[in-house]
Amino acid sequence: MKSTLIANSDDPLAAPRPLLEVRNISCNYGLERAVFDLSLTVHRGEQVCLLGPSGCGKTTVLRAIAGFHPLLTGEICINDQQVSAVGAMVPPEVRRVGMVFQDHALFPHLSVRQNVASGLRSFSAHEQKSAVDDMLDRMGLSRHAEKYPHELSGGQQQRVALARALVPKPLLLLMDEPFSNLDQELREHMGQEVSDMLKENGITCVMVTHDQNDAFALGDHVAVMADGAIIQWDTPYNLYHQPCTYFVADFIGNGIFLAGTISTPTRVATSLGDLESDTNLEMKVDASIEVLIRPDDVVHDPDGPIRAKVHRRAFKGAEIMYTLRTAEGITLLALFPSHANFEISDEVSVRLAVDHLVVFERESET
Repeated sequence: MKSTLIANSDDPLAAPRPLLEVRNISCNYGLERAVFDLSLTVHRGEQVCLLGPSGCGKTTVLRAIAGFHPLLTGEICINDQQVSAVGAMVPPEVRRVGMVFQDHALFPHLSVRQNVASGLRSFSAHEQKSAVDDMLDRMGLSRHAEKYPHELSGGQQQRVALARALVPKPLLLLMDEPFSNLDQELREHMGQEVSDMLKENGITCVMVTHDQNDAFALGDHVAVMADGAIIQWDTPYNLYHQPCTYFVADFIGNGIFLAGTISTPTRVATSLGDLESDTNLEMKVDASIEVLIRPDDVVHDPDGPIRAKVHRRAFKGAEIMYTLRTAEGITLLALFPSHANFEISDEVSVRLAVDHLVVFERESET
């Protein structure tokens, strides 16, 4: 395949089209199949995340998009040009793809300025200085320009890695677990900061992560992956409130599964009372099911019908996550405002307020 630089079309009259198309790709990792017949489409200016547990194939997909991993089947197109197919690959350096690695991969012997400029070797000295100065200013790194990576905080190193990836003005930015080496408070701050910066500049991005908080902070759409395939491609809101499989419901967010029985097409009978659905559940009456109960479905109510004891608590500032247990041994997770302050073994009254029932058939015991 001819290794030509990918051209960018900025014609305002051109019909909207995807920037990235991954069509029915399969890949091996070592001798094992890691990705199975996977497809996804990313539009210009969109930020998407591949989310899943370790070993699900998400990083292999990212490396295939970058041009670091060959395909067994399918093809990858960027900006309407095929860059990967079976037995043919456009080299990574001419795909106009920026890459931010998990460990930032900064050159320890180079200053911040030199690290950012390392992706501009084909530019003149004047063009390099102008582009780097502008990027350092945008990233809030100007006063750190002559420092070395070991002199920077984790958040600053992350900004340098992002600046280096963005300064050549790539068509597509790829990020592999970019916040995993940061502490929780900083990763939440950086996730939102990076998301805002990408949106403000119309940058198309694909990020890989195992952390749903990172995915929800950055992703317009999120692909939940398992065993080398996409299980659900959706908005963060829909993944949380309308998971399509038991795996997605269990993997996304906190919650418990409460055993129940379909009593009418819109009602579930459980040991904690009947729950009414806002839509037809489309399941047989008397079917044994499990209904997903999120922490925000459990409401503190002094007159509530459910009595439970506090088994565990996790203070989160404005809220407290409680693990509650009823006398019958049923566990519930509940998220209360922090002024509803209870100690371990305190008894509380709650009610279930489930606006949208998410139910799955219960597997028969053998």
